Amino acid sequence: MLKYKFPVIAVYDMDESIRFYEEVIGDRVVESYDDYVHFSGGYALRKLEEKYTNEFSDITLCFEENDLDDYAKYLKEFDEICVIDGLQEMPNGQRVIRLMDPNDHTIEVTENMESAIKRMLKSGMTVEQVSEKSQYPIEYVKRFV
Repeated sequence: MLKYKFPVIAVYDMDESIRFYEEVIGDRVVESYDDYVHFSGGYALRKLEEKYTNEFSDITLCFEENDLDDYAKYLKEFDEICVIDGLQEMPNGQRVIRLMDPNDHTIEVTENMESAIKRMLKSGMTVEQVSEKSQYPIEYVKRFV
C-alpha cells in the first residue's frame, strides 16, 4: 500500500517560486536539484517542462501561523502577492487567509487552533461557547483560561 509523504507542486519559474516560499511563507530549502526542490515544511517544487503543461492541475497547500494578524500585515509588504481572501473566520472560529503563489497555486494560511481558542476567550466568549464553536472539548478549552 502506498503511503502519502508530501505534495509536489509543478512550477514554471523555480527561482521566483523558491523566493516566494522562503520569503512569504518563511520556509527553507532542505534539498535542491536542477529541477526539484524540497522544503523543510514537507513539500517539494518541480520545474514544469513545457511539454507537460496540460497534464498538471492546481494544488492547495495549507500552513499554520500563530499570529495571523501579524502575518496579514507582513503580506502587505509584497505588492506582487495576490490575496484571494483576506482575513476571514471559518465556522469553527479559526481564521484563514488565502493567497496565490507565483504559479497560481492556492495557499491557505490558518491560525492554529490554540491561538484561535485564546482569541475567542479573550473576546469574551465563555468556555462553553468556545468549546461549541471550535468543536474542542470543554476540558481542552479550559487549559487556556
